Amino acid sequence: MKKKILIILPIILLGGGYVAKGKLMPPKVVKPKIAGEIYILPKQFTLNLKDGHYATLTVALELAPGQSDGVTADNTPAAGATVGTLPEEAVIRSIITNEVTNQGSSALVDQTGRNGLEQQILTDIKTETDVKVDHVFFTDVAVQ
Repeated sequence: MKKKILIILPIILLGGGYVAKGKLMPPKVVKPKIAGEIYILPKQFTLNLKDGHYATLTVALELAPGQSDGVTADNTPAAGATVGTLPEEAVIRSIITNEVTNQGSSALVDQTGRNGLEQQILTDIKTETDVKVDHVFFTDVAVQ
């Protein structure tokens, strides 16, 4: 009888602990690294730079949920990305054009310069528009 108790008791304790862990401890919630929706501005920018060079770039925005109307242009974007129309898109394009044309080519070639320019554009978008943007991305950049 004592041998049966010594065998059954640890099994009951282990089973009870497993059930308690599953019931009492909530599962870990994985927070997504990008919380919003990625919106790719549909047209590339081809801009003259301050030092006589020119740049071609594609810009994407991380929007808060509900900012894009979800209209898709002529191509199918990657999962989680929307290409189409956005309220105040003309103002956003103007902000980007003004900020980039005030820079020299080194600002777009250097990673630190690009990051600073993305932050400046983000600040301007937040102050001049009602669009809720969390991050600005230069997805394609070519400088000549």
